[in-house]
This record gives sequence, structure tokens and C-alpha cells, in this order.
Amino acid sequence: MQREIKKLTLVLVFISLTCLGKAQDNWNNTFSKNDVSRKTIKKKGYKLTFINKDASFPIATEAHMIKTFFEVYPKEAKKYNKNTSKEVFIIIDPDYKGVAATSGHVVRVNPEWMIKHPQDVDVVTHEVMHIVQSYNWNAVPGWVTEGIADYVRNEYGVNNKVADWTLPHYNTHQNYTNAYRVTARFFIWVEKNYDKNLVEELNISARDKTYTNDFWKDKTGKTVDELWQLYGENPSI
Repeated sequence: MQREIKKLTLVLVFISLTCLGKAQDNWNNTFSKNDVSRKTIKKKGYKLTFINKDASFPIATEAHMIKTFFEVYPKEAKKYNKNTSKEVFIIIDPDYKGVAATSGHVVRVNPEWMIKHPQDVDVVTHEVMHIVQSYNWNAVPGWVTEGIADYVRNEYGVNNKVADWTLPHYNTHQNYTNAYRVTARFFIWVEKNYDKNLVEELNISARDKTYTNDFWKDKTGKTVDELWQLYGENPSI
């Protein structure tokens, strides 16, 4: 099972990188002759440039995404990284075929996804947390990075309930390395039972490049595998 999970993870990473490359040769190039609209908003000490490359993208969804950014990004920055970028770009990019992805301080969102799921504005909450995280590529395993981002979406999300986004109940087919919501729920359980500041401490160790597998033992007295086994025995949060 572990081998299959690792293979699947490698495939997903490859697909993600392929999508990033196809979206634009230079991810951080925010200027294009194909822009339908470009709005720059300054508020709460932050500057957001919202670029739309899709003429069919609903104005109401754009406004909701912008509102979400200014509701959540300052909170994420205050708690998880006060030195995060003060300038952010969100680009509605039809060339990007995933849901959304972030590199540097640039977020690209697939318009097709948002048109089909207009209430899923907390895609913004998840993606801009990656800007706040600002981890080096190999500082921590990917499941840690994505688990923290969904933990924060659960913490600060403004529209999760309406979008029918929830943390999944535990089942025996899961593993902490599944990342995203599965890992986020596991983090909540570890905080409840062992260390209430675990995610904040994990975030710091990831950004400072001090994370090792010993992190879990140091903070909880258990290895991450031992914690997962105990979580499976009593996963209530």
C-alpha cells in the first residue's frame, strides 16, 4: 500500500509540474496581451492584483475571490509568517488545467473549476497560505505542506460550509501521507491530544529548514507512524 501511495504521489507531482509548465513558461510573468481585465486593490497593508484571462469568468465570482483574499490573507500572515509577501497576484488562467496552484507570490486558478464551483472561493484561502508558508522546495515532505494549507483553510475558510468542503472522517484506507484534508484532520487530532501549537511549530521548522522526522518525537514523544496508528484507534476530534 505504501509503495502504491508513493507511486501515486510521484505521478501527481509530475502532472502538477506539467500543468505548471503549460500554464506559462514563466510562472511569475504577470503581464500578457491576453488579459481580459486587471484590477489592483490595496487594503490592510497588502496589495492584490487580480488578473482575468477568461472573458466568460463571472464578475460576481471574481468579487467573491477578492473579498476572500482580504479576509484571510492578513490573518494567515499574522499567525504564520509576519514577513510574508505584501504583494500577491491571482490570475484566472485558462491555460492552467489543474484547480489552482501557487509559486512565489503568484496564484493561478483554472476558470473552468470556479465557473463549475463558484462557492469554492476558499481555494484562495488554501493557495495564498502557500505564499505565507514560503518553504524551500525540499524543506518538508509535500504532505506536510499541503496538510498545513488545508488545516488553515479549515481554520480561516469563509465559505467552506456553503461549498460543501469538510474534513473527511477517518477510514482505514487513509494515510497521513495522503496530504490535503486527510492530513489536516490528523494535525487537528495531534494538537488535541499532544501539542496544541503543533502546526505553528511545524510551519516554523519547515520555513527554517530545521524539519526532520524527529520533529514528531520531539513534540509528542511518538513517531509520526505511531501517532497515525493511535489516531486510527480513536480518531475523534
